[in-house]
Amino acid sequence: MNKLVTFLLLIMASLGSFSQINAVSTIQPDSITYPNIYAKKLSSDSLSSTFAIWVKLRVKMHKHVNHTEHVLVVEGSGDFTIGEESKSIVKGDLITIPKDTWHGVTVTSDVPLKVISVQSPEFKGKDRIFKNDE
Repeated sequence: MNKLVTFLLLIMASLGSFSQINAVSTIQPDSITYPNIYAKKLSSDSLSSTFAIWVKLRVKMHKHVNHTEHVLVVEGSGDFTIGEESKSIVKGDLITIPKDTWHGVTVTSDVPLKVISVQSPEFKGKDRIFKNDE
């Protein structure tokens, strides 16, 4: 066990210090009033972008042509569709969305769905395509 702890400390030291630490439970939108979706950028560089996103009702089916996305559910629940498959999602679920894959969500909880979204490479909002039939 000591060897494992030492190994992890060496890896962390070689990576340098953390540039940002967030307690996910304390991240809140900058405004308490938003129509359906609110996204708050937490960090971004050329390799990835991280957002906290709140959804009151739904996110229409869309895809990111050049981005892989990882979504961690922090609060709420919903029915998540990825490709042709739909599943219920709850707090603690991690969803991986390959680039160029249709996806969307409908909120099923009384509280907004709060997720952490990490997109790679950096997301600049230019490769989101919504499905025409919605």
